[in-house]
Amino acid sequence: MTSSTQDWRSDEFDDQDMERSYSTQRTAIDLGLTILAFILLGVALLPLGLVLAFVIIKGGSQLNLDLFTGQIPAAGLEEGGIAPAIVGTLIVVGIAAAISLPFGVLAGIYLSEFSSGRIARWIRFFTNVLSGVPSIIMGIFAYGVVVLATDTFSAFAGGFALAILMLPIVVRTTDESLQLVPKQVRWASTGVGASDFQTVLKVVLPAALGAILTGVTLAIARAAGETAPLIFTALFSQFWPTGIWQPIPTLSVLVYNFAAVPYEKQQELAWAASLILVLLILLTSISARIAVRKSIY
Repeated sequence: MTSSTQDWRSDEFDDQDMERSYSTQRTAIDLGLTILAFILLGVALLPLGLVLAFVIIKGGSQLNLDLFTGQIPAAGLEEGGIAPAIVGTLIVVGIAAAISLPFGVLAGIYLSEFSSGRIARWIRFFTNVLSGVPSIIMGIFAYGVVVLATDTFSAFAGGFALAILMLPIVVRTTDESLQLVPKQVRWASTGVGASDFQTVLKVVLPAALGAILTGVTLAIARAAGETAPLIFTALFSQFWPTGIWQPIPTLSVLVYNFAAVPYEKQQELAWAASLILVLLILLTSISARIAVRKSIY
């Protein structure tokens, strides 16, 4: 065996040892970063898990038939439920959705499909500003516009305040969802003779419907958990809702009112209402995930 052959084999072994060393080092770094990522993920999810666990422990023990059928008890009474507040929450959020969804979806369609560049930029800017306004400011605005004008607190006033909170979310989600639809889809529709209105209504909008529904459900989830706007508009009542132009009970305001009272029954109802509210928001979030899976783009 010549010396050149020995040198070649020695260099080959050195290269293999170096590659094995580098591979081991990369594997150790990847493993360490993976473990660190899981640790940070656990730290981030820990507060959420603690809150959910505490609410489930405190509120789960109060789940019974009377909770979902009984009237809200007065201070000191030991029997009752939160049924009027559940119904009131559904009514107020329903009013908010009925007001915000048509305007929000149409505004998003206009921004994505028909607006000019300068107008679209200004509308998007003001939409972003509106989404950052504190909810209590929305409540004060609704108080001045609806409550003072009608001279009464009401479910409609509460729905109006929540609709303003939902509007920027619906507008931005609709706008961004429609922009995800490829331009080629629009060109193909136009190429077969469809008008702009037909293209948007029958091609673009159905393609982005799943993503739009995601934004709608997230907006509803946010509105359902708001308290400050409802204090200024819907106020509160212990009785069953009888109309949209009267004060109405809601779950979030019930939690706010009953959490600080010295009566044990009211405090237990506050925890139960918190659990129901969390479950409603969880249900809407799951619906949003299902809607995303059905989205084409």
